[in-house]
Amino acid sequence: MTTLADPVPGGRPGDIERATALSGELSGRGVHGIVLAYVDTAGIARVKTVPTAKLASAAAWGVGMSPVFDTFLANDSIVTTDVLGSPDGDLRLYPDLDRLVVLAAQPGWAWAPVDRITQEGERHPACTRTFLRHLVADAARRGLTFRASVEIEWAVGHGPAAEGEFRPSVTGPAYGAMRQVELSDCLAELLAALAEQGVDVDQVHPEYAAGQFELSVGALDPVAAADRSVLVRQTIRAVSRRHGLVVSFAPAVFAEGVGNGGHLHVSAWRDGANLHAGGDRRHGMTADAESFTAGVLGRLPALTAVTAPSPASYLRLKPSQWAGVFTAWGRETREAGVRVITGTQGLRDQAANIEIKPVDLAANPYLALGSVIAAGLHGMAESATLPEETTGDPAALSPEQARARGVRRLPASLAEAVKAFRADEVLRTALGPVLADAVIAVREGETAAVAGFDDAAVAAAYRWRY
Repeated sequence: MTTLADPVPGGRPGDIERATALSGELSGRGVHGIVLAYVDTAGIARVKTVPTAKLASAAAWGVGMSPVFDTFLANDSIVTTDVLGSPDGDLRLYPDLDRLVVLAAQPGWAWAPVDRITQEGERHPACTRTFLRHLVADAARRGLTFRASVEIEWAVGHGPAAEGEFRPSVTGPAYGAMRQVELSDCLAELLAALAEQGVDVDQVHPEYAAGQFELSVGALDPVAAADRSVLVRQTIRAVSRRHGLVVSFAPAVFAEGVGNGGHLHVSAWRDGANLHAGGDRRHGMTADAESFTAGVLGRLPALTAVTAPSPASYLRLKPSQWAGVFTAWGRETREAGVRVITGTQGLRDQAANIEIKPVDLAANPYLALGSVIAAGLHGMAESATLPEETTGDPAALSPEQARARGVRRLPASLAEAVKAFRADEVLRTALGPVLADAVIAVREGETAAVAGFDDAAVAAAYRWRY
């Protein structure tokens, strides 16, 4: 087991003194408690909270939390692996003081993501945040860095919600001005809260489905991007509640129609240069960027077990709904599983990236980004090349055209995705045996939990879980 350089018992150098000073500052600002947040294998945000006066203790020694949550399902049932799921043992939650923010929409509270460390000061092998952090650090030692962001789509309903019920809070057509007007006060407060928390929002707009909105944020390093995704959702929920509204980030609020996505945007960089721009390959990609993209594309079937981890995810992943359900790629092709984005002329050296489409917000963002980056890195190591580009809807390709381009339908169920993940040695090795086994056990548990359900019952089972 790898011993972490940080955090360890006693905290990182200077953390105790820093946390002591910080707790005094926070108390002076009326902050009474700190939310310590992480995301479990099922994609559920779990928390513990401590009084502000205990922040220094948390930074020094961590806060206890059972490792059993690594094998919790979204409905709080527990499955097991050969290592995880028992009532034994304990972990320590160590807050990342660099990411601590005062919650603008939750007066009296601050928020910090945590790393989960054993009582012996070693990396917990199922901690997805440290998995992503160490993967990124290993790449940095080879001269590679990444920028990433997570799109946030959610449905807004009238509250409080009756059991299983969802009543859209806005009317009007997709992208319609009517929706923005009807939710104007709530959206303005949301933008103000996010700005106060240091989140740079690129855009927010009404989306396609009933009551649906989307928010895009600026790109950061992958760990910070995953942290931000969790924080933004907490903020959206808190602001909406202040306006008497409820929100759902579930992949499918209803059995039919377009669901909520959580598309990932990723770019690889070396020596301060974006590898997805200024190259001599298609659409300005460098050879490394093409190989990175090919690595992601080639592992999409197995990646869906991580990026689309709920039975409800597969109500959303349907052809011809811009969900990206084929192993196809193309420039600005929104039906392809991987969309190459070059950006506007003049901004391409900063804006070029790839978008991974078959992703929703049931996914643990640390696990999803880490798995995508691991797939891309393997593609670079193998000098992988992209097949022929697809334009238009891949569903319209003839069988012969699809075979020639390597275009296949992605798994149509969680069980199919798990089968592909089991067979993918690259991804399982990147995650390590403990985390990979947890992914499999939790996904199989979710599948068993809705065995015999029709689509409407599956949607209802997960509607208010995310």
